[in-house]
Amino acid sequence: MDASLHRMPPLAPLPMAEQMFSRVPVPQSVPRKRRPGDHAWRLAAFGPAVAMTLWLSLAIQSWLASGGVTALEALVVALVALTFIWVSLSVSTATLGLTRRALAPCVTRHSRARGPAQSVALLVPIYNEVPWDVFGNAAAMLGELAQGPRKDKFTLFILSDTRVPEIAEQERRAFEALRAKSPPGIEVFYRRRAQNTDKKVGNLTDWITNWGAAFEAMVVLDADSLMSGAAIRQLCHELAAHPEAGLIQSFPSLIGAETLFGRMQQFSNAVYGWLLAEGLSVWSQTEGNYWGHNAIIRTRAFADSARLPYLRGRKGRRDLILSHDFVEAGMLRRAGWAVHFLPRAGGSFEETPQTLIDYAIRDRRWCQGNMQHLRLLAARGFHPVSRFHLLQGAVAFLLSPAWFVLIMIWSLLGAMPDHPVSYFNATNPLYPVWPTEARVDGLVCLLFIYAMLLMPKITATIALGLRPRTRADYGGWGRFAGTALFEILCSIIYAPVLMVQQTIAVVHAVLGKSMSWKPQNRAGAGYGWSETFRFHVVETLIGLTMLAGIAMGAVSLWLVPIALSLALATLLSRLSGVRIAGRGMQPFRLDSPQSLREPRVVRRARVERAILRDMLLAPEVPQPVAAE
Repeated sequence: MDASLHRMPPLAPLPMAEQMFSRVPVPQSVPRKRRPGDHAWRLAAFGPAVAMTLWLSLAIQSWLASGGVTALEALVVALVALTFIWVSLSVSTATLGLTRRALAPCVTRHSRARGPAQSVALLVPIYNEVPWDVFGNAAAMLGELAQGPRKDKFTLFILSDTRVPEIAEQERRAFEALRAKSPPGIEVFYRRRAQNTDKKVGNLTDWITNWGAAFEAMVVLDADSLMSGAAIRQLCHELAAHPEAGLIQSFPSLIGAETLFGRMQQFSNAVYGWLLAEGLSVWSQTEGNYWGHNAIIRTRAFADSARLPYLRGRKGRRDLILSHDFVEAGMLRRAGWAVHFLPRAGGSFEETPQTLIDYAIRDRRWCQGNMQHLRLLAARGFHPVSRFHLLQGAVAFLLSPAWFVLIMIWSLLGAMPDHPVSYFNATNPLYPVWPTEARVDGLVCLLFIYAMLLMPKITATIALGLRPRTRADYGGWGRFAGTALFEILCSIIYAPVLMVQQTIAVVHAVLGKSMSWKPQNRAGAGYGWSETFRFHVVETLIGLTMLAGIAMGAVSLWLVPIALSLALATLLSRLSGVRIAGRGMQPFRLDSPQSLREPRVVRRARVERAILRDMLLAPEVPQPVAAE
């Protein structure tokens, strides 16, 4: 490698063992034995979810059976069951989270005594990112680590795959500035690969195979990741205290959102996400998941068990596993290593797409990778919970086309007449007739589905609102509840558009249409009317068609809200990029607890970013050449 492309320590190679999905590796570690309560927690998560789904399916089948169940009606029941099982699982997961919080409202900073000091690498893989943002965040994290106790030795690596020469030059200057101000005892290194082979997976593999042997652990970060010193130290402590653990994942909070859509996600993550994260940790136990960043990994365990093989693609080509994180967690657990999730660690942050279009573009890339997980469900040696995580990642996208088909069928069934007494008749089987008692039963089922969809949000809002600190930050219950209500309203309005966009993403993935990887638009730059309309033309046409059907009486009036959202997709998308931070009445600003009480590391990162930005945008002063 050209020496101008990197400033790295001496080589410390660590071979990565070849892996196969058709063969079970020899276990390298043995997780702790199961406690009697472990199985009870999992039964409490999945049992009620299955029971609720069975009840709803039977209720809908009974509702539709008054005139005999047709094939189309049977399809409706099947689709409801396939989609609602995941809704009910989120409800039971939130219930478990609330129960765990009630039983153990406080946790100690460190769970148990730890082992000896570790050498820990902080890895920041980047690709054509904004240099002052990346290096500003890195400077903030180094400053945080310098202020607290340091039992472990930390080393920071910026691992660049940048292809744009101008950005690479800015990275070089930012690295020199960061290295000059790095705290004593913390070294900073930079490497830029000449070829970005295998993307992020290849970037990290290159570091492990060349320098990994010098480090017991690695904290993997994304370009937009930010972690407090306390959070990094806690991850290191937990790994040292649990020798059976191969990976420990933190729960990242979203920061930096200023637009309507960005703040919707940020508020949802802060106010509702903590409860689902708590419940997830309850039933995942030692079979947790990996989200690709803001996590600590035992380096040798990863090298010995998690090198990703290629998948066999079309026409015999080798396909890289794109959504690698879920798979790597499963491979670590397959080798006997525990994978833990820390929902209460705190101090772990990341950014989020600021507009609907940017979110949909990211979803298309993620969908392509998550669909690959379906091919790995039969891989040998995976723990059942690891397989479930893989399935859940794919289903997160497959639910949208399932809901979409369900809505389209509902549209085909037509509007509800008032007078007929049989549900379907043989001469016109696609148009239902609605007995009075069936209409009541259908309304009950519909209300039950809506209640389950909103239950985790309502429960988390009430639980968080009971905290005096939350009420004080928002200025009282009313403003906090008003903010939550506005977020719920916005999420309902945008849900149909997201459903269609994720359906498009699934279609692209099934057809094998590859998505080029581009850095996330984190600055929230908007899109023009023409570009926005072209992006949302599918939703717009579907919405207008549905409205026309409603006007002619051929489509149920129940679908008016969905039809309006789809028909107005272009306008909604433009509104998603409107900056609302610090503007208007408080509920309409969608403030989250992190934006009202900004963490110290976030404030520090903003200052460091501004300093680096001014330096990098200023012309570089040529250094005088020394006379010979």
